[in-house]
Amino acid sequence: MAERQTVLIVEDDSAARRMYRTALGVAGFDIIEAEDGISALRSLDQYPVDVAILDLILPTLSGLAVQQEIAAHAHTRNIQVIIITGSSMNLDDVDVSCVLRKPISPDRLIVRLSRSRVSDRRMTWQVSQNAWPVQ
Repeated sequence: MAERQTVLIVEDDSAARRMYRTALGVAGFDIIEAEDGISALRSLDQYPVDVAILDLILPTLSGLAVQQEIAAHAHTRNIQVIIITGSSMNLDDVDVSCVLRKPISPDRLIVRLSRSRVSDRRMTWQVSQNAWPVQ
């Protein structure tokens, strides 16, 4: 049986957050929720997280600021970050696993998270075998 991944959903829209929580929970993910950037950082200090799903536009602290904090600290820098946004901002230079543009279906999000699970297992195996990742 595969180990369950813990996903932090950071979304200020309660309906969208509920939709993601329900779909990802049914798909086998453990879920932590935050409605703003400050709450997200508090959650990251309290819980081990595998993936952070960040809305870009958040109250108190933006999704980009949260992503920068995740990248800046040793205990969080290996967390995969997925940005979900309705913004048309160019995010090509942002160091995240992927950017998904709203509206996004829960199914598309689940597919993206499932792909990251496979990628993580492959990377772990390659590292344990002292092999370089195949590009």
